Order: sequence, then C-alpha cells, then structure tokens
Amino acid sequence: MSRVHVAALLGAGTLAASLVSCDAVTPSASASAAASTRPAPSARRRAPRPAPSAAPARSADDPSTPAGSAAPATPSAASAPSAAPAGSGDPAGGGGADGGVCPPEMALVYGLHCRNAEQRCAEYVKREGGEDDPNRCLRFEEPSRCLDEGPPRLMRFCMDKWEYPGRKGEKPRVLVDWTTASRLCEEEGKRLCTESEFTFACEGEDMRPYATGYRRDAEQCNIDKPFVTRRRGLLPEPQCAANTACAEELDRLDGRREVGDGEACASPFGIYELNGNVNEWVSQMWRQPPHRSALKGGWWGPVRNRCRAIAQSHAEDYLGYEVGFRCCSDPAKQ
Repeated sequence: MSRVHVAALLGAGTLAASLVSCDAVTPSASASAAASTRPAPSARRRAPRPAPSAAPARSADDPSTPAGSAAPATPSAASAPSAAPAGSGDPAGGGGADGGVCPPEMALVYGLHCRNAEQRCAEYVKREGGEDDPNRCLRFEEPSRCLDEGPPRLMRFCMDKWEYPGRKGEKPRVLVDWTTASRLCEEEGKRLCTESEFTFACEGEDMRPYATGYRRDAEQCNIDKPFVTRRRGLLPEPQCAANTACAEELDRLDGRREVGDGEACASPFGIYELNGNVNEWVSQMWRQPPHRSALKGGWWGPVRNRCRAIAQSHAEDYLGYEVGFRCCSDPAKQ
C-alpha cells in the first residue's frame, strides 16, 4: 500500500490547503551520493507540519464520475523551488541541452523534489449555478510551501516530451491498459514513469500546482471540455479502430488534440501535456499486482488536471477512452 495521504488544511475564509506526500521510491546510489554533495536551494521554504483536518480533499478525475459529483481522491507527490528551465541542462551532465544523456524525443528532468507540499487554493472554478467546484481550483496562492522535515530528494531521469507514441500530427494512444503500456515502453528500451517522476516533471522545484504555473488555463492546456456520457463498452486499440461501432463511439467521446498542438502546455522541463489531454498510466511498483497502476495528469474533461493529484481506483487491466501514457528511462551513463 502506498504511503499517500491527503489532509485538507482549512485557512481563513474559503481558502483550503492540501498536504500531500509522494511514493516511497528509493533513489539510486548515485543519486543519493549526488544529493549528499548538492546543497539545498537557499530559497527553499519550510514550515512546521500542520495537524490534518477532518475534511479530506475530494475530486473526480475518472470519466465514470461526471463533473460535479464528488468522489474521493488522493493527491500525490510533489517537488521544491526554483526548477531549471527547459533546456538549461544537467549540472552534472556535459555539453548540449541535456548533456546527451536522453534520446531526442525525451527531456532530462533534474532537480530537488519535495515529498510533502502545501498548496492553497485561493479561488475555485464556478459551476453553472454559481457555486464553487471543489474539484477545480482556478488560482492557487503563491508560492507553494515544502513541508518536508528531512532533505529533499535529488531526481534525475529522462521523460518523453509527448504522450505515446509521440509522433506529431497523431493523437495520443488511448484504450490501452497498464500492462500493455508497460510492454510498449519496454519495447523502446524505456519504462512507465513512477508517480513521483510524473509529479516532479510536471511541477518542477517550485511545486507548481499546474505544469504551467499557479493558475488554471484551458487556453494553454486541453482541459475543461464538457463531460460526455459513454453509451457502450469499448475495445482496446487497435481493435477499436477496426470495429465500426467502437470507432464511432470513440469519435463521439474523443476530446484529444494531436501531438504537437499543446506546446503552450509545457512544464518547467519542456515536457508537454502533463496536465489534460489524456490521463497517463504511472507505476507504483511497491504495490502488489493488480494494483501497481495509477493515473495522473487528468484528461480533457472538467476534472482536477493538477500535477499532484492521482487516481488509484483502476486495476492494471482497466481500459479508458481517456487513458494513455508516456515513458521514462534512466539517463545514459557518461
């Protein structure tokens, strides 16, 4: 069982804060050694850990739960301040944007990751009736605060810049279960990203609630499209494309945009569409089958679409018309 928890911290007025912790992935020996020699940024903000509130944060990133109905949610991992901007390179790396340690279709993600962070919503999205939507925060307070009691975790890995298959002009693949996604990554010499890797690549060291910053923006990222109810079951790809009824239903539901259309939805590391477009499989390998699977990032519907949020209710064989993935890998040794 993952060490993930959420505590909603009630502030003055209508402000609410979420305390979230990430997965317990053990860093490699080289990363641990690097962490011991790299000083923590002087700008890192720390605060005593507040007592959890009895009111947990709630949300629904699953298309089986329409927007407006509250379903339990478990926000996940995070990071710490002052992320290196896209293309700034690996301080330990060598020449080039990433020192040549990642393939061209991938970006290097490098920095200090805060496991527990406080992110306070200052203003919620309004529903049609004028009430706040507690699942969607329009604007967060700045800055986020790291609540880690120990040192931050040094992270260094490569991540696909775009959702699989990453070919511009094509839509990301969906209707793929966790097992198939894992296999497709392995065929490319990669692996599914972990929960904490996804979170850090999305929010950077500043612990941004959204990949693009502290404000929700449907102009930058493919989010907040109206919810459409599914009428029938769907087949996995590529079988769905060959079945007329399945292909028509997917086309009716589909809100994806093509790879390359989301360059405005970029994370601090130059990775695209980590919020919205399609939900993405990640791995929680400390858990037992069939529960090593989780979804992060949200999709095109009116859901959380934040860096730290995570959905853990789907087993490894789940097929979703909004579910895709991308791959990660370890950097090449130099």
